[in-house]
Amino acid sequence: MRRNMVGGALRLLRSLSAGGLVLGTIFFVASLTPTLIPRSLLMQGGLSGGCFAIGYGLGVAWRWLWRYMQLREPRDRYRKIMKIGAFAICLPLAMLFLYKTTGWQNSIRERMDMEPVGSAHPIEIGVIALLAFITLLMLTRLFLAVVNLISSKADRILPPRISRVIGFSLGIVLFWSVANGLLIRYALHVLDSSFAAFDVMFEPDQDQPTSPLQPGSPASLISWAELGRTGRGFVSSGPSADDIAKFTGQAAQQPIRVYAGLRSGGNAKERAKLAFEELKRVGGFERSILVVITPTGTGWIDPAAIDTIEYLYRGDVASVAVQYSYLSSPLSLLVEPDYGEEAAQALFAQIYQYWTTLPHSHRPKLYLHGLSLGALNSERSAELFEVLADPIQGALWSGPPFASRVWRQVTEARNAGSPAWLPQFRDGSTFRFMNQNGTTALAEAPWGPMRIVYLQHASDAITFFDYRDLYRQPDWMEAPRGPDVSDQLQWFPIVTMLQLAVDMMAANTTPMGFGHVFAPEHYLRAWLLVADLPGWSPQEITRLAHHLTEQRSISNISAD
Repeated sequence: MRRNMVGGALRLLRSLSAGGLVLGTIFFVASLTPTLIPRSLLMQGGLSGGCFAIGYGLGVAWRWLWRYMQLREPRDRYRKIMKIGAFAICLPLAMLFLYKTTGWQNSIRERMDMEPVGSAHPIEIGVIALLAFITLLMLTRLFLAVVNLISSKADRILPPRISRVIGFSLGIVLFWSVANGLLIRYALHVLDSSFAAFDVMFEPDQDQPTSPLQPGSPASLISWAELGRTGRGFVSSGPSADDIAKFTGQAAQQPIRVYAGLRSGGNAKERAKLAFEELKRVGGFERSILVVITPTGTGWIDPAAIDTIEYLYRGDVASVAVQYSYLSSPLSLLVEPDYGEEAAQALFAQIYQYWTTLPHSHRPKLYLHGLSLGALNSERSAELFEVLADPIQGALWSGPPFASRVWRQVTEARNAGSPAWLPQFRDGSTFRFMNQNGTTALAEAPWGPMRIVYLQHASDAITFFDYRDLYRQPDWMEAPRGPDVSDQLQWFPIVTMLQLAVDMMAANTTPMGFGHVFAPEHYLRAWLLVADLPGWSPQEITRLAHHLTEQRSISNISAD
């Protein structure tokens, strides 16, 4: 058996293309360089193996094109020499750059105030990459075998060139159908079912509320069970009136939080209508501030975003949200980016239509908020022309995904000289951008009737991924770079796009204040930009920022 394994390995090595090895090694080396997020062992190995396979495939395709054009090829003897030479060059080169991985990963960790790692485990990365490459190579050869089988059958009745086209086309359709129809959809179904099962689980430390003014209580229009796990967590958490009063030393109100879970209604419009009626029932339109929230893909709402505005307005705040999915935002964003648009539009339409009927002097200030996929769908909840006659007060969108249409238009139309990772847009009267270090807009610059703030980090791949990175260097890589982006990051065709796609999946694993994780103090400064908040001194704001950060740390420890 051992002899068979060795013989199989030798046959595999002899079957490899010299050109494919060289180009694959170039892609492999490029994949080891840093991008935005520190990578785990498995993530780096899988990425590098995939990049090697793509580079190898391009090298083989170039050889095929050379043959197809009937150009002169080297003799067998020279091809063997070239293959040996390719191995002799590529193997040491790959090993050299594997051992540089530790320094590259630490260049990212340093920017995020993380402890440096002693080793990035280059040998393990190499082994994982090799296994990934072999798996992809075998799948590709299986595909070619199927294509040849179909072509050979078609050769009996059709000219060879036509039969090859038919074989290749049917092979693509067959493999895509299997991958998309069976593997991807089945995986999504399993994930969706798993998240759904998790969502209905009851937490042992959460009791059904008894206050009639709280969603999920016996008097509520929305049952406690149908709120779901994320909904129950949202309506039962946050600061109480006593918490706010104790911190501020002033009288405070109990914040109002309304949430309709995915099982609260049969469709988006039913859930939006239910949330709207519940909001009216508990007096949400009688508060000074009303925030319409679009959650992330799983239905989660970042506590740091809402706790801050509730403290700033001393509890005189109502917020409302409707769940539309169980899938995580990065997964939904890559597979179904339009997920949630209908729910966001339905909720906003219900709220806005009623809000416009209220007297201007007796209605709350209306704001939109969303994080990640929630920001994208919140942005889509209404067209600008629909609210021009009676504009809302503004929006705070954090971690806007790359697919956000308005965000992209404003970013690409930024003022000359302002960086893509923190743009300035015209006079800053409508759109402003901020990161962990604040905003580039002047504090005294006047706002217009509607204030829109994008809170984003330069190290967030969910925001700065772009399919066009396949063939061109993105603007955010130009100097000066963001404060949390490694100066060793470089752009490579194809590879950089794949690196950023992987970074998206790990964007929530960074320390707070980097990547796709937003700190309470940054939300605090963002809300101060969006909302008109008199009566808070700089010293009080600093004290509140420390308090919120401490509360967030305690809640994270409890969750762990």
